[in-house]
Amino acid sequence: MQEAKTAARRQLLAARNAMPGEQRGYADLATWKALRDFLIEVVDEGAVVAAYRPFGSEPGAALEPELPERLAVVYKVLEPVLLPDKDLAWREVGGPGGQEEPDANSRGGDGPNPGGEVLGPEGIEQAAAVIVPGLAVSDDGIRLGRGGGSYDRALARVGPDVPVVALLRDGELGYMVPAEPHDQPVTGAITPARGFVSLR
Repeated sequence: MQEAKTAARRQLLAARNAMPGEQRGYADLATWKALRDFLIEVVDEGAVVAAYRPFGSEPGAALEPELPERLAVVYKVLEPVLLPDKDLAWREVGGPGGQEEPDANSRGGDGPNPGGEVLGPEGIEQAAAVIVPGLAVSDDGIRLGRGGGSYDRALARVGPDVPVVALLRDGELGYMVPAEPHDQPVTGAITPARGFVSLR
């Protein structure tokens, strides 16, 4: 199982990295428009949205301003902070004690925790919608992440009626993702060509 997931991650990351920068920019703009339209339909203005800060070749990384700041114009946005045990705490974007410069932990990366007030792992329970990264998603909502298990732990705290949406590249939805008991499914996905796709 782990070997299959590792091979899939390698293949998917290679395809993402091979995408030309200009094409990424157009794809990210389409992804943003679909995400914005989806949230307008399902989340009240000022509600809490848990999101993340895309990096590298991830969908949304070419956006300027960055994804959390775009969302924060309308919503109260929480971004993840990686804890030493690989769980995720949450920090409000632009909130008291927030940093102006993003750090590795807001991307789920390694490194020291940032300064400023950070909510505990239970902070995600406030969210009216959750936007998550992923390398691929199956037709039944099983998400392939980068292998740390941080989001599976976080999503286990999200209410059953809260939409959980993965941002993907074209061709990454409908992927045959090997499922494990701890995998937490998403309820929808967004790709540049298809827009929002419900997986409920």
